[in-house]
Amino acid sequence: RSIGDGVITTDVEGRIVLINRVAEVMTGWTHEEAAGKPLHDIFHIINEKTRQRSESPVENVIETGGVTNFHNHTVLVARDGTERIIADSGAPIFDSESKIIGVVLVFQDITEKRKTEEELLKTQKLESIGLLAGGIAHDFNNVLTAIIGNISLAKMYAKPGDKIFERLEETEKASLGAKDLTQQLLTFSKGGEPIKKTVAFLELISDSAGFALRGANVRCEFSMPDDLWPVEVDEGQMGQVINNLIINASQAMPEGGIIKVRAENMIIGPINVLPLKPGRYIKISIQDRGIGIQKEHLSRIFDPYFTTKQKGTGLGLTTVYSIIDKHDGHITAESELGVGTTFHIYLPASGKEITKSKDMETHILTGKGKILVMDDEEIVRDIVGEMLKHLGYEVAFAEDGAEAIEMYRNSPFDVVMMDLTIPGGMGGKEAIKKLLEIDPGARAIVSSGYSNDPVMANFEKYGFAGVVSKPYKIEELGKALYKVITGKDSWPLSNVNDIVIGK
Repeated sequence: RSIGDGVITTDVEGRIVLINRVAEVMTGWTHEEAAGKPLHDIFHIINEKTRQRSESPVENVIETGGVTNFHNHTVLVARDGTERIIADSGAPIFDSESKIIGVVLVFQDITEKRKTEEELLKTQKLESIGLLAGGIAHDFNNVLTAIIGNISLAKMYAKPGDKIFERLEETEKASLGAKDLTQQLLTFSKGGEPIKKTVAFLELISDSAGFALRGANVRCEFSMPDDLWPVEVDEGQMGQVINNLIINASQAMPEGGIIKVRAENMIIGPINVLPLKPGRYIKISIQDRGIGIQKEHLSRIFDPYFTTKQKGTGLGLTTVYSIIDKHDGHITAESELGVGTTFHIYLPASGKEITKSKDMETHILTGKGKILVMDDEEIVRDIVGEMLKHLGYEVAFAEDGAEAIEMYRNSPFDVVMMDLTIPGGMGGKEAIKKLLEIDPGARAIVSSGYSNDPVMANFEKYGFAGVVSKPYKIEELGKALYKVITGKDSWPLSNVNDIVIGK
């Protein structure tokens, strides 16, 4: 009775002689109740796939006269209807004259083991999909670099108000929308640390919510103070957080409704119930009036693969939780059936000045110097070369790290722009090491369609002086070069081509 497996013995007619404690628990029958009854009344097994009742194991054992292992897809249905996946086997019981007088069945509950195996398989599949998604996003970002770069150059030759300029503006918006989609693919794929910069969260929330609700019969109501503290975040990743939560809220209200988005500044003291360090935070609350979440499900909504949606992957809120955690923040949820759900996000406030200036986005920073562009894609080299010439720089090109190092050795450049990934060749991560061996004072900018790569997030740690994520516009390229060459984060107007793009 101390054995960890279920054990049932029968006579040759299939009537139960003995049932141990484990078998009692798994079948729902006590030894006293089961003794003398036909096995099929107590040991109710079905095929997991067909749901048909399985044949009697006693007959199989007696027919073969030896140990028999049964089907891999056997489910034991207990007296109360509980189902357990089991691994089972049977063996004959012999008397002193080697005559079969009964059968012993041994079985164990492998339900959790099966779940673990399935989760592992699912994880492996998701990793494969993630790698594929990352590769697609990288290749697509190279194409978008050429598209967005050409658009930003074309706008230079058009005038605001002209139909051509308006069409270019709309095309640029659509292309940047595609950039958002590739960012979601990259976040889903095996990404690294967030690439943070100080931003005003007000605009990020409203833009992301608007993107998520396009075509929906739901609208957002915002309640956010003008003096909301800035935060240091990865805009792409945080945009995905807002997207996911807004989409969830929208789906919870299929008949339409209002999603309330509230933001506020808050101080968290040394004594608090949240797993956060004391300090300044902003709190974002996203509330719907939808169907709500069952109490027993609420504690599991951030678990991988947990979903109550028929076609859900169970990854949306897990991704949200992971991103918030990487930003040293926290997320909680409260819900009531028939009333709705509210998610609360806490993010550390930043003491830095906001990095992005809308006013400067429409201006171009020009400069002088020799730039070496290392990229294996011809379409990228072509458009980056055109943008650099327009910015006032001299340009040379290399297709991989080995060629770039050789060119720099022969004639140093003011800045080297390096693509992080070169299929079949030396990429930026390896090339920067060799470059700094030749010239410890060399300045390089890392560029990649894999914007979530750890090198992109911590570029200085790897020896790079700057970073620019594909796809990028001429304004972003100009600012990245100016910062690397001058070492300044701000710029005097004399260095700004203060003719707004399009004039």
